[in-house]
Amino acid sequence: MSTPRQHLTVDEIVEQERRLTLHRFTHDDAWKLGSLLVEMAHLRDAPVAIDIRRGAQQLFHCALPGASADNDAWIDRKRRVVERYGESSYLVGARHRAKGTTFEESSRLDPDLYAAHGGSFPITVEGVGVVGSVTVSGLPQAEDHAMVVEALERFAAHADGSSGTAGPPS
Repeated sequence: MSTPRQHLTVDEIVEQERRLTLHRFTHDDAWKLGSLLVEMAHLRDAPVAIDIRRGAQQLFHCALPGASADNDAWIDRKRRVVERYGESSYLVGARHRAKGTTFEESSRLDPDLYAAHGGSFPITVEGVGVVGSVTVSGLPQAEDHAMVVEALERFAAHADGSSGTAGPPS
């Protein structure tokens, strides 16, 4: 994996989210995506924790060697941003940076509960909207985000045999 750029533009992140809309997202899909992330992390010796949710239900969680309970706390904070805004935690932070401010300064949300740092990405289903989130914590924020995006790209390509959306329509 090449080193991700530290700050993608708002438009680049919006395009990632648009492109990574899925046809469906099942419990089995959560297992497959989580397993893919674990495999990627093992190959890179990445000390990350991984979390996948559909609504309020946790469908997948794994902490790899080097990850700590702090990573679980970061997962919760980044995931809450996705749940509140319906956009990736990295995009929400990038929108604030583009306005010359920070999420912490301008959101008025408790920083102990919300973190607009890269690593949590909405799971969006075509015709439905955001149904959950996939989150990685343990690397610098641009790398957390890039790992999730790469995994979703690979998952989507495998699920329907192309580089488009995942799976057959439900």
